[in-house]
Amino acid sequence: MRILVTGGAGFIGSNYVRRIADGTLGGVSKITVLDKLTYAGTLTNLSEVSDSSYDFIEGDICDAELVGKLVPENDLVVNFAAESHVDRSINGAKDFVVTNVLGTQTLLDAVRKSDVKTFLQVSTDEVYGSIAEGSCWPETDPLLPNSPYAASKASADLICRSYFNTHGTDIRVTRCSNNYGRNQFPEKVIPLFVTNLIDNKKVPVYGSGLNVRDWLHVDDHCRGIHLALTKGKAGEIYNIGGGTELNNLELTNKILNIMGKGQESIEYVEDRKGHDLRYSVDITKISNELGYAPQVDWEVGLVETINWYQENEAWWRPLKK
Repeated sequence: MRILVTGGAGFIGSNYVRRIADGTLGGVSKITVLDKLTYAGTLTNLSEVSDSSYDFIEGDICDAELVGKLVPENDLVVNFAAESHVDRSINGAKDFVVTNVLGTQTLLDAVRKSDVKTFLQVSTDEVYGSIAEGSCWPETDPLLPNSPYAASKASADLICRSYFNTHGTDIRVTRCSNNYGRNQFPEKVIPLFVTNLIDNKKVPVYGSGLNVRDWLHVDDHCRGIHLALTKGKAGEIYNIGGGTELNNLELTNKILNIMGKGQESIEYVEDRKGHDLRYSVDITKISNELGYAPQVDWEVGLVETINWYQENEAWWRPLKK
């Protein structure tokens, strides 16, 4: 099977390409990566993948002519391409609407007109909004996004649903919890905190620090995506979670302890606008139907991630500037 991976030079996309190329995720004979190489996408993320293992095309998923040429050359399309940082969406939502909504629609039009077998949209748990303690979202819950980023991803999910129901296109959607791991752009909370502490700077904690997130290692996320792509059903949505819920203070203290830092390294800052209090996805469906289970132990994965950033300053320092 030939696969087109959009956003394949970004954090999650590059990890997915790496796992396909090394055979961890099977069933693919040819990989094409399409990436615009914005601030968060860099070919250094694919430096460990042999050039002979994939073809790289620099381009925009909103470019209908380019997309219309590339999509028919593939059997599968996985769309990682997205603007994804909530703070940036609060400061300016246009890029999020253009890339996340129009870009997805452009891909779907090309898929509809081709012989592509399956299109998979990589989405986020943030489309659900916020949820009270003691409960979690099944895939059937309504979409109630609270940030421009989340709203743009929810819009893309709904467009995917419409193309399945209107055109019968084989489209599947995955919604993940908070990812962590190597090659994550250093504006995100874990790499931001780790790289700040390496430089003996404080870590900024929003508000009270009691916002809760479920943490998912990027390798587990990639496994879940590939299961949905290869074993899932057309028109279905699959939540992918890691099973480790922590509030931001608990996360901060774990990082501080591992790195030998104290409470003096915390700086409380003004809370984010519209900050969702808690995310929690129910992974019963993907577990029962596709055999998914997170495999990376949280404590082990966090230590390995911190070690990676400590050992790869040459990767993150230019990006952080």
